[in-house]
Amino acid sequence: MLITGSCHCGNIAYSLDWAPDPKEIPARACTCTFCTKHGGVWTAYPAGCLKIRVKDPAQVSRYAFGTETADFHICKRCGVVPLVTSSIDGQDYAVVNVNTFENVDASMLQRSSSNLDGENTGDRLARRKRNWIANVTFLP
Repeated sequence: MLITGSCHCGNIAYSLDWAPDPKEIPARACTCTFCTKHGGVWTAYPAGCLKIRVKDPAQVSRYAFGTETADFHICKRCGVVPLVTSSIDGQDYAVVNVNTFENVDASMLQRSSSNLDGENTGDRLARRKRNWIANVTFLP
């Protein structure tokens, strides 16, 4: 399944190749204050291939807080956060916001919450390496 998504104005867009086609897609609502305030609900398929295209990089803000090990990509035009990246050992990993999907039936989303309070930085990076999308490409 090729999942497409973007911010509201389309400045930040992505495609996620999720093969074989999933029967359901995990959708984790993070309980941190940033995700709670922005409605971030994240998914990743570690074996997937994520391609990201940004029309106007000057209109993208990257926000890092807490451990400063992840960048939230925020569109300055519309305010939507379609993805988060984390650079670990020279490799980019990512999760995408299911609220920015364009071609997925909402009934496929298996929603749950995710509380990461108390997780140390080493454990957090190891979890991302295991669970986040490892094949991430920023297209020109």
